[in-house]
Amino acid sequence: MNSDTISAIATANGIGSIAIIRISGDRALSIAKKLTCKTDFSPRYATLTNIYNYDNELIDESIVIYFKSPFSFTAEDVVEIQCHGGFIVAQSILKATLAYGARLATAGEFSKRAFFNGRIDLSEAEAIAQLIEAKSEDAAKILAQQMKGSLKEYIEKIRDDIIHILAYSEVSIDYAEEDLPEDLVLQIEAKLKELKNSLKKTLTASKAREGLMQGFKVAIIGKPNVGKSSLLNSLLSYNRAIVSDIAGTTRDTIEEQIKIGTHLIRIVDTAGIREANDEIERIGIERSLEAIKESDIVVALFDSSRVADSEDEQIISLINSDAKHKHVLHVKNKIDLEQKFLHVDIKFDMQINSKENVDELIKALENIMNKANTSDEMMLISQRQISAVENTLKNIEEALFPLKDGELEIFSFHLNEAIKEMASITRPFENDEMLEKMFGSFCLGK
Repeated sequence: MNSDTISAIATANGIGSIAIIRISGDRALSIAKKLTCKTDFSPRYATLTNIYNYDNELIDESIVIYFKSPFSFTAEDVVEIQCHGGFIVAQSILKATLAYGARLATAGEFSKRAFFNGRIDLSEAEAIAQLIEAKSEDAAKILAQQMKGSLKEYIEKIRDDIIHILAYSEVSIDYAEEDLPEDLVLQIEAKLKELKNSLKKTLTASKAREGLMQGFKVAIIGKPNVGKSSLLNSLLSYNRAIVSDIAGTTRDTIEEQIKIGTHLIRIVDTAGIREANDEIERIGIERSLEAIKESDIVVALFDSSRVADSEDEQIISLINSDAKHKHVLHVKNKIDLEQKFLHVDIKFDMQINSKENVDELIKALENIMNKANTSDEMMLISQRQISAVENTLKNIEEALFPLKDGELEIFSFHLNEAIKEMASITRPFENDEMLEKMFGSFCLGK
């Protein structure tokens, strides 16, 4: 793909026990020899050696591993240097590699080279990128399988099935005078419907499990002063939000991350929802409503020590409209106080004192998130993949009409478009701009 040799630090910035510098390209081995003053390296063997800069000054004692092409991540000659971690050592070694002729790699360039050199396909590249930022153990398991090609195999089977159907159509066009099976159209129609059902199941499962990839978002909602901020502080086990008896203390959304079970979730304490008294409060409430729309799970909090009023009705109405397709937990709070809240339309999932014990709520949240991965359907892990499958479905559906009317040229056109969409998930060579954008979102050194 490229004749130049690239280099980058492959570990996160900061102080740690080890840092890794990765070099890839035709000059990787010669640069390693200059850095170490050694004449040879055995492929795939770890060699403990000194590392010197361009002025032959000692930088560090490190482990050097040489991966000979094509048996490396990029399918090029690759050298990895494992040095002592910290801000200075890795940067000094990187600087030396650049002095000896490498250039600094751009974000995602190692993965991009692996893709263009046939080492991985695009679905595997996306799995690698997302595995680094996995928000749950379930997500990590799914992504590990896709790194090994599980999604690629699924996509190729769908693509092969469409090509097989397209072949029947092309034969019918080329040999229109020949006798073809009378039930050919019915067979093609049945196969297309089977493909539609499979793709729809994949889409449904992928959208339902989106929180596994991005991290579940939980919004705590309620009218002012029901204990939302106290609940957030209890979940975090420290005082993140200001708590007071003054209604409207929280005037903006507060977002924090917390691990529940095997899941890393984003939990949002929203401003109390009511009629706004000023512009700042109005903006805070608007952000609360937006947080509800973006959430996967909604914790609706009600104050058991106060009589239900119009503001509670507003919360209930909001749940029935904006949150009706989400997981909603109806929680009665402040159960340590005199009970005054009554409402026939609410069936509470639990009763808590948010200042004392929220274990029941934590368990309920964990159960909801665990159930998100009960499906055995193949999962799409990016919006790009979802869009490609949606476009494939659209073309399959549009192909059915000309098939019934005997317009096989139009039918074949839609099938060819469907094939292109499926192929774009794994190896879309024709769209350089899309590839640049996708790999540009990777970590530097990956």
